[in-house]
Amino acid sequence: MTTLFPSPTAIDATRQKCRQTLDRVRRELLQAQNDAGHWTGRLAASALSTATAVSAMAAVLQHGEPQHSEPRHSDSLHPRQHESLRSLIGQGMEYLRGQQNDDGGFGDTDRSHSNIATSYLVLSASTLAETVGQRPLPSTAIDKLQQYIDRSGGLEGLRRRYGTDKTFVVPIMNNMAIAGLISWDDVAALPFEAAVFPQSMYRFLQMPVVSYAIPALVAIGQARHFLGRRAFAPIRLIRSLSVQRTLSVLEKMQPASGGYLEATPLTAFVVMSLAATGRCDLPVVRNGLRFLKESMLDGGCWPIDTNLATWATSLSIHALSCDPEDDGRWYSERLVDWHLGCQHLTRHPFTGAEPGGWGWTDLTGAVPDSDDTPAAILALGLMQPHADERRRHQMHDAMIRGGCWLLRLQNRNGGWPTFCRGWGKLPFDRSSTDLTAHALRALKLIPCRPTQSRGAGPSRADFQRPERRAIRFLKRQQQPDGSWMPLWFGNQDRDDESNPIYGTAKVLIAGGIGSRPEAAACDYLLNAQNPDGGWGGGPSVAEKIRGLIDSDPEYASIAPEIPDDLHSSVEETALAVEALATLILRTRDQTESASPQSGMPQSGPTPSNPRSDRTNAGLTEQRPECSATVCSAAVNDAVLAAILRGVEFLMQSVEDRRHQVAWPIGFYFAKLWYHERLYPLIFTTAALGKFLRAFNEEHDPNWPR
Repeated sequence: MTTLFPSPTAIDATRQKCRQTLDRVRRELLQAQNDAGHWTGRLAASALSTATAVSAMAAVLQHGEPQHSEPRHSDSLHPRQHESLRSLIGQGMEYLRGQQNDDGGFGDTDRSHSNIATSYLVLSASTLAETVGQRPLPSTAIDKLQQYIDRSGGLEGLRRRYGTDKTFVVPIMNNMAIAGLISWDDVAALPFEAAVFPQSMYRFLQMPVVSYAIPALVAIGQARHFLGRRAFAPIRLIRSLSVQRTLSVLEKMQPASGGYLEATPLTAFVVMSLAATGRCDLPVVRNGLRFLKESMLDGGCWPIDTNLATWATSLSIHALSCDPEDDGRWYSERLVDWHLGCQHLTRHPFTGAEPGGWGWTDLTGAVPDSDDTPAAILALGLMQPHADERRRHQMHDAMIRGGCWLLRLQNRNGGWPTFCRGWGKLPFDRSSTDLTAHALRALKLIPCRPTQSRGAGPSRADFQRPERRAIRFLKRQQQPDGSWMPLWFGNQDRDDESNPIYGTAKVLIAGGIGSRPEAAACDYLLNAQNPDGGWGGGPSVAEKIRGLIDSDPEYASIAPEIPDDLHSSVEETALAVEALATLILRTRDQTESASPQSGMPQSGPTPSNPRSDRTNAGLTEQRPECSATVCSAAVNDAVLAAILRGVEFLMQSVEDRRHQVAWPIGFYFAKLWYHERLYPLIFTTAALGKFLRAFNEEHDPNWPR
């Protein structure tokens, strides 16, 4: 394959235009900062979440009235509350009527492909809404929906989608049983009695659901126990004796907001399951219902979660700091205090996690995890130079607590799970590459005392062995094509819905995995670049954006331009550009330490040599044997060309306003799709900043890691 060598003139022109584009996206990102100094973002409205909320409220209406022979309980629904719920159900159904795809099915977001899970949930919601006097989907829409479900394999198709993981398939079938669409005997009997054991024992009990789904296990398990086929006498007795104790577990795990994990689907499944057994007056139901009422968005819809404020803020701080001309105007004492206040300093009631981690939001339903904790540690490291001495000490201590928290969470295989150590049976509890790479980045930044010195706090040696184990895990997980597969991000246009661009980028940004794995990963990214210059995405990108312009006034007013050959997503392109630019920055680190006069990367043809570039992390192209200085100064021209094409795609995307149209690359629990308004803005800001740093005349070794 012939590589066109980028000329210095082309690189200079791209740098100048990039500076202008970066200034624009920085302004937009700073404008998204709220009055409290941090970022909240905006999660996608979700047909899936809306359907579960409608079903939960309808179940409460259907089963919440006491019988005529019974006195009204002081906590029973009053007529005014009935009308409020009916109004919310009506608004939810109005939203759902506008979300049906052309194939008859429903997707998780307004940019998502249809899937059988969401389609079944919408059918259930429509059925339940009609039972409480609200207008269901039109009959023609129901017919199209049923045809889509039949083409997708019906209940067997639903089971195939989730395999042995019952975390989401059982709640869906539970919802269908509440709506009368299937028999309760078709719903799997979940062993809710296992929740009486201490949380530390859950991982040994072979739970059929993931660690974060214990509330659903209890509520749905109880609904099936009361309404389904009777179990054998000994099991029935054990479960009957466990009802009150497991309800106490539900109460203990429920946060002050009332929303388990701040998640509409999980909270709605708990509410509808308890309501279906006539227990609408339970505190868990009342508080869950309060959460559902308060979390509805304008337009009668619900998001998958309330917000990702802590996550969005950590990523925004990193993105802004990537700019070589960053002036720190985003920094404030309020921001630091808020970020420090998001650290969990007591044992968490939901997962039993020890103190020291961060969750995805500052709201009470957040649970500390191994993606938000590294992001917060990295953000604190970037804020330290701007802070006064007192806050620097506070950040120092918080980073150490976070680092020690991460060490305790690491699995035996060297990788990091999301919430709980040792839950490796089901997909969303296993160690993952994106989390492990993020943790690895954070551990390198933890302020430790030297190994040989004595004193308080962890030493560098305390982190070195976990880091080596993490690197071995990442090497084992690398795919034959050089990529890594992440857990919490996907691509809906790939057959397996995986997102190797995200996973590979995150591991490359972390670094430290060795030259050969990095070279293979770099090769993967070069080979995966699309003809439009970007990465990822698929045929649905242009189609879905056009549909938004036609159907949504917000996007009609934005009026994003859509090139005829558009295939890539802004988010995935930005991630790939940042990863490749990070490789160049590391190469320049090595070069500058060996020869401070080497300057910025140069391009152009060089003599060939049989030695493969795969031994140099993709940053040399069959170079002759040479010193580190010469090799790294002559950066692989294919990498340069790929970066420049990717940067051009991003700059054009900003000019065309496509960076204001978020793409659904995020996975929520159990492969539920979401998009976040700030992702394209954050990722683009980081990528363009890293590009300018990598191609600066003078190299600054203190770039954001």
